[in-house]
Amino acid sequence: MMDFQLKVQKPLKELVYLELKHKILTGEIGSQTRLMEIDLAEKMNVSRTPIREAIRRLADDGLVKVEPRRGAYVANISIKDMLDVFEVREDMEGFTAYLAAQRITEDQKVELRRIAEEYEKATEIEDKEAVIALDEEFHNFVVSCCNNETLTELVKYVQELSLRFRYLYYEKVDLYRQTAKQHTAIMEAINSGNAELARKEGDLHVKTLKEFVFELGQKLHNADK
Repeated sequence: MMDFQLKVQKPLKELVYLELKHKILTGEIGSQTRLMEIDLAEKMNVSRTPIREAIRRLADDGLVKVEPRRGAYVANISIKDMLDVFEVREDMEGFTAYLAAQRITEDQKVELRRIAEEYEKATEIEDKEAVIALDEEFHNFVVSCCNNETLTELVKYVQELSLRFRYLYYEKVDLYRQTAKQHTAIMEAINSGNAELARKEGDLHVKTLKEFVFELGQKLHNADK
C-alpha cells in the first residue's frame, strides 16, 4: 500500500478517495466487501477522517452503499447495470468517433494508431492488464481528439463504470481480439477523416460488447435454474 504521507502533489483526502476508487473499479476490492474505517486507515497510514470522507464520496459515485446497521460496503455490479451503461455508450461512442474524425490533428493520428497497434499486440500475448489499460486509453484518447470538455466529462463517468465491467467480465480472449479489429477500424475511419464511417464503426463496437454482456447474462440466468 502506498504511503500517502509522501504524496504531496494532492490533498490527502483526495489521494485516499482516488486510491479506494481505483481499487473498487479494478476489482481489487470486490463487490459486497465491507469497508471498515479502522482497517482501511491502518492499511493506508492515514486517520479515519479522510477514509470517512472518501467513503461518502464513493457513495455519491454509486460505487459504495451505506446502510443502517450494515455499514458501508462496495456496491454490487450486475448484468443489468452493465447493459444500462452500454445503452448510454451506444450513441455516445459513435458520436465521439464522428467528432474526432473531423477534429483530429496529424500528431493525434499518429498517437491513435500507436495505441490501436499496442492494444493488438497485448491481445496476441493475452496480457489482460495491458489490454484493459489500452482499451481505456484508446477510448479516452478518441474523446480527447474531439476537443469538447463537456463531452470529456460525460464520457469519463461512463468509462469509469465500464472499467468495473472490464475487470469483472472481460475474460474472453476471442472478445479481446475482436475488439482489436474494431479499434483498428475506428482508428482508420477517424484518421481518414470519414466521420460517418467512424460513427458507424463506433456504434458497431459498443453493440458487439452489449450483445456479449446480454449473452453472458442469459448464461448466468440459465446456470442458476
